[in-house]
Amino acid sequence: MGSIRTNGGDLFFDFRYRGQRCREYTKLPDSPANRRKIQAVMDKIEGEISLGIFDYAKYFPGSKMVAKFDVLRTSAPQAAETTPAPSAIPSTPLFKAFAEIWHDEFKAGWRRSHLATVRSTLDRHLIPRFADMQVARISKSDVLQFRASLTGLSGRNGNSSLSAKTINRIVQILGQILAEAGERYDFINPIDKIKRIRQQKTDIQPFSMDEVRLILSAVRVDYRPYLAVRFFTGMRTGEINGLKWKFVDFERRQILVRETIVRGQIEYTKTDGSQREIEMSQPVFDALQAQHKITGPRGLVFCHQNGEAIDVDNFTNRVWHPLLRHLNLEKRRPYQARHTCATLWLGSGENAEWVARQLGHMNTMMLFKTYSRYVPNLTRRDGSAFDRFVTGALHPEVPREA
Repeated sequence: MGSIRTNGGDLFFDFRYRGQRCREYTKLPDSPANRRKIQAVMDKIEGEISLGIFDYAKYFPGSKMVAKFDVLRTSAPQAAETTPAPSAIPSTPLFKAFAEIWHDEFKAGWRRSHLATVRSTLDRHLIPRFADMQVARISKSDVLQFRASLTGLSGRNGNSSLSAKTINRIVQILGQILAEAGERYDFINPIDKIKRIRQQKTDIQPFSMDEVRLILSAVRVDYRPYLAVRFFTGMRTGEINGLKWKFVDFERRQILVRETIVRGQIEYTKTDGSQREIEMSQPVFDALQAQHKITGPRGLVFCHQNGEAIDVDNFTNRVWHPLLRHLNLEKRRPYQARHTCATLWLGSGENAEWVARQLGHMNTMMLFKTYSRYVPNLTRRDGSAFDRFVTGALHPEVPREA
C-alpha cells in the first residue's frame, strides 16, 4: 500500500510497482491541503496498478524509473501489472531476531525505566506473537488483529483490561522496530497508517489551600517537610525523592532539579526541559531548613534513617492514603500535589511562563491545556505573589505586606 511521506520538507510518493519500491518527490510543501491533493493521486495510481493499466511515464515522465520499467516490460511483456506477489517481498530476518538486534543497538540511549518497559513489552507481547514471522511480511492486518487481542488481556491493579495508553505504547514499540527494519530492508512500515486508540482524558484533582493546610497539620511530623516541598514546588515524584542536598541552594533560595530517581536508580531528568531551578517560597525554605537538621548536609534530602530513598508504593499505601482517609478527603495519587502547586501558582496570579518554567514544561501549551480554568490573570512573573499567598494562608496571624 502506497503512502504520502515527507523528509521534513516537500511531500513524496512512496509505493511499490512491479516488485520495486518507488519514491517520487514533489515540489509541494507538507500541509493538510497538499496531502489531500497528493493522496488523491496516490489512490488513482494504486487503482491503476491493481487493474494493470498503470503507465509510470504518464505520472512521472522525468523519473529515472521510467527507463527501468521499460526494460522490465520489454523483457517480460506478459507480466501482470499488479501489486507484487508475496515472493516479491524482500527476504528479511525473523521478528524475534531483528527485535533483539534493534533492542541491543538502541538501548544505550534509553533510561533504565524505558529499557525495562521495552524489555517487558518484547518478552510478554511482541516476541510471543510475531516471533517466527519475517519482519517484511508483518501486515497491517496482522497488527490490527494483534492490537485487538490486547484488549482482552487483564490490566494492572485489578483492572479488567489493558488501558488504551498501554496498548498504544505496545503498538508504538512494535512500530519503532518495523520502521527501523523498513529502512534497512526497504519495505513500508505497516503501522504508518494505523491511528492510535483514543485515550480517555483524565481530569486533574488538585487540593484546595484549606485541604493543603489540613494535610500539613495532620501528617506525621517526619513527613511534614516532605509534603510541604511537594505541595509548594510542583516537583515530580522522582525529582523530589531523588533530590540531593548538593542541589539545594539556600543562599539563592533555589532547588536545582538535575536528577530523578526511577525504580531505585538515580537518572537524568524526564526531559532536557525538566532541568530547571525552582524558586523557594518561604514555606519551602522553612521546610528544607527543618529537614536539613535531620538528613543534611550530604546525601538525599528526603530519606529513611538508613539513607535509602522514600519508596513510592510504601509511602502511598502506608502514609498517604491512610492520611486522606483519616481526614475524609477523596482518595487520589500523591502526584496531585504537583497539580495542586500549579493551580495555586496560577490562582495567586503568577505569570504563566514563569509557572511553566518552574514545573519543567518547555512552553505554556501544556500548562494552558491542563490548567486553563485556573488562570485568573497573567500579570506577574517573579514568584512573589505565590510566596505572599501561601505564607499568609499558612500563617494568618502574621500581617501581610502591602
